[in-house]
Amino acid sequence: MVSTEYSRDSSLRRIRTIADFQFGAGSGEALFPEGCTFEFSTTGRIRQVRLGNERLVTVRAQDGRLTLGIAGAARLAAVLAPPTYRVTVREDVAAFIADGKNAMAKHVVAADEGIRAGDEVLVVTGDDMLLATGAALLSGREILAFNYGVAVKVRQGRGSECFQAR
Repeated sequence: MVSTEYSRDSSLRRIRTIADFQFGAGSGEALFPEGCTFEFSTTGRIRQVRLGNERLVTVRAQDGRLTLGIAGAARLAAVLAPPTYRVTVREDVAAFIADGKNAMAKHVVAADEGIRAGDEVLVVTGDDMLLATGAALLSGREILAFNYGVAVKVRQGRGSECFQAR
């Protein structure tokens, strides 16, 4: 990947527009502050967006949708009102999910009914503490209806650091 400052303003506008489309109006500006850096593919497309050393998002090559890094998920969680794009799990499995394990449907206590299968979601506890981010394998309604199987394929968990802040 090539990192460059070329057309940074247009890249920032483009990535903010994608985030607004995917997560709702205002998400792009909250997710991508000034000072973000971009990594481009050899064809010139945005592949990753970083803030300092932390990855905010990766842009999927096949469809242009964003996959969240844990830093990006935290920024998004701060601006999206619950239960938007959230899957809430039981406290007794929170540590496993924060370590990067998948969220099983039987452990889910609440989910945004607007979630569609394939959406990027935030996995949280009952008090809205961010545990992980990943892709919903089921719709919000299906997550609540099913008692078995994977509900969210976790991409990245926060690890044990999220429990030390309590």
